[in-house]
Amino acid sequence: MARSTVREVAAEVGVSIATVSRVLNGQDNVTPATRARVEAALAARGSSAPSPRAAAGVRTGPVFVRCPYVLSDYFGPIVSSIAEALDLHGRSMLLDAGESAQAAHPLATLPTRDVAGAVLVLPPEADDELVALRRRGFPFVVVDPRVAPPRDIAAVSAAHFAGARQVTQHLLGLGHRRIGVVAGPREWVAGNDRYSGHAAAMVDVGILPPPELVRFTHATSDDGERAAGELLDLPDRPTALVCFNDQSAVGALRAAAARGLRVPDDVSVAGFDDLELSRATTPQLTTVRQPLAEMGRIAVSLLVRLLERHKLDALHVELATELVPRGSTGPVPPA
Repeated sequence: MARSTVREVAAEVGVSIATVSRVLNGQDNVTPATRARVEAALAARGSSAPSPRAAAGVRTGPVFVRCPYVLSDYFGPIVSSIAEALDLHGRSMLLDAGESAQAAHPLATLPTRDVAGAVLVLPPEADDELVALRRRGFPFVVVDPRVAPPRDIAAVSAAHFAGARQVTQHLLGLGHRRIGVVAGPREWVAGNDRYSGHAAAMVDVGILPPPELVRFTHATSDDGERAAGELLDLPDRPTALVCFNDQSAVGALRAAAARGLRVPDDVSVAGFDDLELSRATTPQLTTVRQPLAEMGRIAVSLLVRLLERHKLDALHVELATELVPRGSTGPVPPA
């Protein structure tokens, strides 16, 4: 007798494919009544242990999730949503996280026979390592790629360009024209895209962003404070600052306070990401909301389709961002 598939048993019992997979994998997050119904359906088909995915050529095993960073209020929502989405699909997760993981290079030696696939969050690995992994036939998805991913690698990111353009348009609408930029790392695609979005909004009103009003720096509050301080110490200081992320914007708030400048009366400050800390500042930060949890869920959805050998017409998915105006931005100060 041919082995049953998860899909067939799920349809017969009236439960999800993930539920049948949990029963087959011996997971305990299934109610006793549902487990009994699934097991009865399996027994009626003459098989107590059907192969849920192998019959359909689907890769089995846990999913390797690499996030070589502290699981903060940025990376935490992404990884949590990945774990929850994998659980809904009856998949377990093998997590490699923490800053100490940056020193390792597991992709070259990843035992691809032992794991079904991978989700790589802001991977520090070079393009050639990702391409080599792809050529091994191993399915994986990149979340928030640091550099522009090759065309044949699945990736999920936010609309960095559009979000940055929105926040600068917001400041322009408040009358600001001399806008300083605490930009992110030059080598990151997010850093380039966000600066390009800012520049596009400025050009829309006939202004070429002056180089002296731009500082490229790391995405931390300390670096943001130093960069913002340099801009605020200019003889003709900017009336507003747009920052690469919320952390660097918090640093900009500190720099303004250290110089006796009131936000937003003397200088407006805006961030990017909409982390929890953006609502913990005084005043609260105007920022751009990234759909962090949705990025994780979409990554799992793409990976599952790859594991099930479905065709993906759109390998690079860009999710919309949203401007969130708050108290840290206001009208341009009077001359």
